[in-house]
Amino acid sequence: MGEIWIKEAERLGDGDIGGAMDSPSAPGRAVWHTTESGAGDASFDAVARYLISHASEPHILYDPTTDRLGQYGPLNESARALRNDGATRTNRTGRVCIQIEVLAKASKPFTAYWKPGPNFKALMRAIRSWGIPDTWPAGALAQSYADNSPRPRTTWATKGGHYGHSNVPGNDHWDPGAIDRTALFKAAPKPAATTPPTTPKPPTPTPAKPAVDLSNLIAAARRDPGLKQGGTTFPADVKIVEAALKAEGLLSATYAGDGSFGSSTVSAYKAWQKRCGYVGSAADGIPGKASLEKLGRRRGFTVKG
Repeated sequence: MGEIWIKEAERLGDGDIGGAMDSPSAPGRAVWHTTESGAGDASFDAVARYLISHASEPHILYDPTTDRLGQYGPLNESARALRNDGATRTNRTGRVCIQIEVLAKASKPFTAYWKPGPNFKALMRAIRSWGIPDTWPAGALAQSYADNSPRPRTTWATKGGHYGHSNVPGNDHWDPGAIDRTALFKAAPKPAATTPPTTPKPPTPTPAKPAVDLSNLIAAARRDPGLKQGGTTFPADVKIVEAALKAEGLLSATYAGDGSFGSSTVSAYKAWQKRCGYVGSAADGIPGKASLEKLGRRRGFTVKG
């Protein structure tokens, strides 16, 4: 739902000027009138009282020279500024039919001398809040009282946008005159569309590198027949090293996943040690910290112990 009361506008009258809309499913519209009076605070107060006394209240009274803004009634109910078009109650056409009386004369278009300010922008904000587009569906406004201004009934019933009093069927007024229609929108530019901030995706966590325990590997390697007997095998640690040796082309797939640091794995590790520059008894196939860490850096595991 759009704005019902414009917070920047002063309240005029008792706030009760109309009733429910007859065609709330039809698009909303705004209708521009002129009061055929002077402007300034004295005129504003006098016209405000006059419209109440004659039960001809619009929704809005606006002074283009001072930017003063008054509101008679809620924007989602009808006003009293239009004549009916036969059985059609023009004040009650559309989702909203916002009536704006401007303190000016049709013969002297107010957009030629006006001083729109923050209150005019507030008015346009409220109009747009009802989905009323910045368009003039009925076309040109009357240039004079004698001008045959278009008053298309089908357009009035079905098209949302801005209308002059001179465009409304069933009415014979020619206000608001030859105002600059685009100037209304330029004086209150639509806020630039903002792109909602993008929530950055959390970084994909880097998988933790597996860790192998050097002491476990040594114990596993030394239990192989022909070597000094050690303790229990440690398949998890051994499988990581076997996979690394296989990736280096030193251990066949047959033995690369058995989790037993047997003679084939010892021979493969011995070849790795020689590749690292170890010779003689230093290349005995039993993992050492330096050679194991080098293998881990190449194959994605860490060494503890």
